[in-house]
Amino acid sequence: AVSGYFGVRNPVHELRVRVLIEELTASADGQSLPVTCGHELTTRLNSIRRATTAALNARLIPLLRELIATVRSTLDDLGIVAPLMVVKGDGSLVRAEWAMRRPIETILSGPAASVVGAWHLAGRGDVWVVDVGGTTTDVAALRAGRPRLNPEGAQVGAWRTMVEAIDAHTVGLGGDSLVYVDAEGRLNIGPRRVVPLCLLASTYDGFVDRLRQLAQESQREGLTAQFALAQPRPAPAISDDDRALLDHLRGGPQSLTALLDTLRYGSLALRRIERLEARRLIQRAGFTPTDALHVLGRFECWNAEASRIGAELLAEQAGLSPRAFCERVVADVSNRVSTALVSKVLGDEAGLPDGSTTRLSSSKSELAEVWERELSTTALLARALGKIPESDLDCRLTLRHPIVAVGAPVEAYLPRVAQQLNTELIITPNADVANAMGAVAGSVVQQLRVLVRPIDGSQRFRLHLPDGVRDFSSVEESVAYAHQVVPDQLRMLARQAGADHIEVRMDRVDERAPVRATWGQEIYLGTQLTFTAVGRPRSARSM
Repeated sequence: AVSGYFGVRNPVHELRVRVLIEELTASADGQSLPVTCGHELTTRLNSIRRATTAALNARLIPLLRELIATVRSTLDDLGIVAPLMVVKGDGSLVRAEWAMRRPIETILSGPAASVVGAWHLAGRGDVWVVDVGGTTTDVAALRAGRPRLNPEGAQVGAWRTMVEAIDAHTVGLGGDSLVYVDAEGRLNIGPRRVVPLCLLASTYDGFVDRLRQLAQESQREGLTAQFALAQPRPAPAISDDDRALLDHLRGGPQSLTALLDTLRYGSLALRRIERLEARRLIQRAGFTPTDALHVLGRFECWNAEASRIGAELLAEQAGLSPRAFCERVVADVSNRVSTALVSKVLGDEAGLPDGSTTRLSSSKSELAEVWERELSTTALLARALGKIPESDLDCRLTLRHPIVAVGAPVEAYLPRVAQQLNTELIITPNADVANAMGAVAGSVVQQLRVLVRPIDGSQRFRLHLPDGVRDFSSVEESVAYAHQVVPDQLRMLARQAGADHIEVRMDRVDERAPVRATWGQEIYLGTQLTFTAVGRPRSARSM
């Protein structure tokens, strides 16, 4: 990873270092290590975040290369001859070879594809898209037919990058979220993802009988109807106790309650199980919202009997009937989605609960978290969602743009959300495959930004290009030269990214500042030119 302090203003040093690295790491067959340059990933200042972005991109290259090699091998085995494209975080497409050089640009590609798919399916340009998946629920805005991007840059773990990606609000809530009842009898959903009981029963013979047996045994609070099973992958260097546990689980799913009763140190063994889960050597199964829908007859895909027994076990701890318990689960999922939508709107509008303006350093996600923790707004939202029907205070919320819901289970959850937020709900045919639709319907988009800046103490102007700088005697000469050379460079980049039938447009923004309000004079600060190339993915015949 190579990132110069002012590399986005003049990338000559970065480019020279790249050449040196490629020469020094060249092997006998002429192959060298891949090099990431900071100026290729962003044109914005902030040297530390740009260097972090370049380093993260370099770290991701081997991982994406491995993934793409596996996909190519699978396509070859299936006899599929087609260009392999990858969705970027802004919803556009690039060739796999391009993505392998800039894998960090694929951050949040899943939600981005769903938003693009929602636009193609619903035909509405200004909506809120809610994508309910197995692990998470993503909320994003579609404006004028394009996903709204996050100007702060996409987040990778604890690191804020400078990659333009979809501005999505993600909550750990999905069809496969773990449902459990704690020691106080409170219902909890997520964020842990597990295998639904109905799916587990369809995979392992005799599992339903094991569930019936559990119904006759005492269960630990928080672990009721939860199981562990070994993942079918080679185990790395682990302790003898861990290996013995994995060998024990290879015979089929085992109840967590039974495991803790038989393993050495009892409940302390739960930490060992969770550690192996984190290493993806053990997978947990349990009751989920998908199981609740099976019990209620609103979603029928796997073994509903396993879901019913699991609901009986949990409903007893919650003091409810199995059906009432499942209705409560579905209602809580809808309430969580409504809360996520409200949090996203307030976070985007950058206002704190008390009406004060936020610090410039606060991110939208931080604002959403602050709002969700604030007691008075939480109380108002609870009344608006109907959680406190006996309250003397009635509240109503109205979402001004419609909701387009995508994902397999949205018909079960989103009608209640639209009713709570008093807005239109759009669930189109094939809403369950909107993500794949977005991947197919996306365009190849590439952008280049160039700057014109006055040179201090002279009447000359400097044009900052992707490959260096040039000086001119006027702004218009600078703009004319950029218009002459940049479109050809951008078309070449778009073709490398897999585009055909390319169109290029330029947007110009002149920056000026008043000298003094009463003088009516302005100082020229600079010009930003944004060149955008848009094309369709090339077919296999033209590649």
